[in-house]
Amino acid sequence: MTSNAKKQSAHIFDTLIIGAGISGIAAAIKLNKAGYHNFKIIEKASRVGGTWRENTYPGCGCDVPSALYSYSFAPSAKWSHLFAKQPEILSYLEDVSKKFDVEPLIEFNNELLKAVWDEAQHLWVLDTTLGQYLSRTVIFATGPITEAQIPKIDGLDTFTGEMFHSARWNHDYDLAGKRIAVIGTGASAIQFVPRIQPLAKELYVFQRTAPWVLPKPDMNLGKTGKSVMENMPIIQQSWRKSVATSLNIINFGLRNPKFLKPVNEVGKQLLKLQVKDATLLKDVTPNFLVGCKRILFANDYYPALQQDNTHLIPHGLVKVEGNTVIAANGERHEVDVIIWGTGFEVSHPPIGRKVTNEKGVVLADLWKDTSPEAYLGTSLENTPNAFLVLGPNVLVYDSFIGLAEAQLDFIIDGLLKIKEQGISKLAVKSDVIKKHNDLVQKHIKTTVFNSGGCKSYYLDQNGRNFAAWPWSLKKLKQRLTALNLDDYHVSYIASK
Repeated sequence: MTSNAKKQSAHIFDTLIIGAGISGIAAAIKLNKAGYHNFKIIEKASRVGGTWRENTYPGCGCDVPSALYSYSFAPSAKWSHLFAKQPEILSYLEDVSKKFDVEPLIEFNNELLKAVWDEAQHLWVLDTTLGQYLSRTVIFATGPITEAQIPKIDGLDTFTGEMFHSARWNHDYDLAGKRIAVIGTGASAIQFVPRIQPLAKELYVFQRTAPWVLPKPDMNLGKTGKSVMENMPIIQQSWRKSVATSLNIINFGLRNPKFLKPVNEVGKQLLKLQVKDATLLKDVTPNFLVGCKRILFANDYYPALQQDNTHLIPHGLVKVEGNTVIAANGERHEVDVIIWGTGFEVSHPPIGRKVTNEKGVVLADLWKDTSPEAYLGTSLENTPNAFLVLGPNVLVYDSFIGLAEAQLDFIIDGLLKIKEQGISKLAVKSDVIKKHNDLVQKHIKTTVFNSGGCKSYYLDQNGRNFAAWPWSLKKLKQRLTALNLDDYHVSYIASK
């Protein structure tokens, strides 16, 4: 039997969802609700959860309040704190997937190896570790923070101690009494540094750039708080709305940096209250406008830095010689373990290495000298019948779950139109994607991300901002209300 004949006889899905994290779970629930059932989810791991399954480092939690960092259709009264920790978020995602009967739709332990567009049949051909699948459309719900990034450091191969990334935490390694080097002071490091500090003999924290770390307004909800949430849903709804309003105010400031200058001054005064040593205060004071890099929240990070066994090194790691780590200023320290708090590969999404577009080009090859572009963070040029969730230039200061839900409403509207109108191929127009991204880049120049005086992961190697949305969350959601077929080249089944 020829490969074409095999394809003809195989089951053809209306859509395949890649990934069972927050986006993949929501996609399945929304598709079922819309009466769209011929789909399957492919998940490389043995359980749902995405980034909340993978990141298990000590202190791991969310910096968006739980009321908003949850699905709009599945509020929970189980949160123990205003800001949930990783185990509770993972448990929540598992509970939701069971409640809405998503798990039977998932093929676990099945990793996507390659997705290729078949122009002759207007189908996606997906090779996985469990075989080949055919689908009319694909939703890539693999998320922007999936692949841990470890920088290339001279002499790293000579290190003989223990070494791991925060996203691949080695819980079997005992940190007690060890000399520990932490590389990076981003969102993960400010959470795990206070947890490992009491264990360490010596703790060396390498900081290339001082981040803004603001006090976290967290509190234990206790049994009474949980009971109120459970018995009075209106309280939780009000909490969700108030959090959303607060984040909208922050987003306004990010778009209008002049309004952030007073916040900058308040932040510096708060720092002076928390850090007494003059040298340390100088080293942890950011030299850029608040919001230019991701705003971090913690109450225990600065106290941990001021302990006798902790040493902040305000320079990056540049070299390793055996078990000696060397900072950019030449400072040398012998350590037993290196923990990387260096984030993820976000400017070149790993999914790009597995997807071949209609031109026969692997997306990662298109992105190697720049970062990806998409229409509304969802549709990629020359990549028909495929949709990204949490793609380029949709980032606003809000819940990733809320952003994913908004994008999925747009995507599912498109999927329903494809099915109901007999569309065989839907490809975003080149002029539409160009006009959209030209406007994005024009308006993003005045936001704090580009004008705040920092270099962040929002910018690729060419200084182009591939992550942020330059307008309001309200405008983003309005644009994502429905997929406009006029923005796409459309081929119909009858015309083939």
